[in-house]
Amino acid sequence: MTAQFPSQTSLTLLSRLLFERDNQGAARTNFKAELLSLSQQQFDDLLTLAQLNHVVIRGLGAFKKIVGALGDGERTRWAEEALAAERRRIDTAVGFLDQICSAFHDSGVGVSVIKSLDHWPDLGSDLDLYTDASPEEVCQLMKVRFGAGIAARSWGDRLAGKWNFEIPGLPESVEVHVGRLGQTGEQVAIASSLLRRTRQIEAAGRSFRVTSTSDRLLISTLQRMYRHFYFRLCDIIDSMQLVESGGVDFEDLEAAATRAGIWKGTATYLAIVSDYVKKYRGTGVELPARVWHAAQFGGADVYYARGFIRVPIMPQSAKLYTSQLAGVLSKGELHNGARLSLLPWLATAAVVGQKLTGSDKGIW
Repeated sequence: MTAQFPSQTSLTLLSRLLFERDNQGAARTNFKAELLSLSQQQFDDLLTLAQLNHVVIRGLGAFKKIVGALGDGERTRWAEEALAAERRRIDTAVGFLDQICSAFHDSGVGVSVIKSLDHWPDLGSDLDLYTDASPEEVCQLMKVRFGAGIAARSWGDRLAGKWNFEIPGLPESVEVHVGRLGQTGEQVAIASSLLRRTRQIEAAGRSFRVTSTSDRLLISTLQRMYRHFYFRLCDIIDSMQLVESGGVDFEDLEAAATRAGIWKGTATYLAIVSDYVKKYRGTGVELPARVWHAAQFGGADVYYARGFIRVPIMPQSAKLYTSQLAGVLSKGELHNGARLSLLPWLATAAVVGQKLTGSDKGIW
């Protein structure tokens, strides 16, 4: 059976809700009319897309504000029900995340939340942590303190140095990266300094240690430009807000990305973010000239398919991978280079597995 994915129409609506300024005029009037004409099925399609892209709170919050102001009680109720369910999920997950981080700290183990809280007030579909503890310490802590089970590890998980835990009462899995980052665990440069560079934030009345702004963008780049080859809308709005808040030290970002061999990928990631925002807002994200100079391509090359904004693998992403591998090898990091060289084979195996069995589980 062919899987049904949210429509291009839902992507356009959700993108306008997230990025378009609340200006007046015929275009805005037509947009409001389009929202008021949504059927229950079309709203459900929009909600599914928002869930896939981790923007339910922000996207449907904007939807509720518009239709509520226009006096549409039915569509306001649809949004309120969806928002209430998502907030319940988030409250439960954040409560567990707080307990897990506290357990690490109480045991004298360094830990940082990565990715999950980048989307706040939204939350991802699992809870991601990084630690420099040993795998044995992590597994023992999760088992003893939370009765966690260890999910089966794929080839990619083993290379990346990550473990997935399933905790009773928590629908989301807990993914712990141990000592390494990157799809094949090749990124020890970022990992080695990550805990020293963390900062503290507040979420739902709780305090968490999260990555520095530069490391946050580097991890997003690794995930989107070197592993999954697609963006979620949360990546775009998160990065837009991070840059526009003035929180990014671009000199530090370039230095860290260059050490990791992914400056071109990082610049390209930011260029795509800016171009996508410009498409809906009219103005992009203001980036330094050094970013535009290093970017290899931009928003014109991405496209929507199967619920996400896709980054073309050939030749664009393949060139970024080649550049990263060359950078790792040029620094004499032969072991990490050997890990990274396995990525094309791993990706090929995942594609073959997907075609044969309908799943890439156990591989990717």
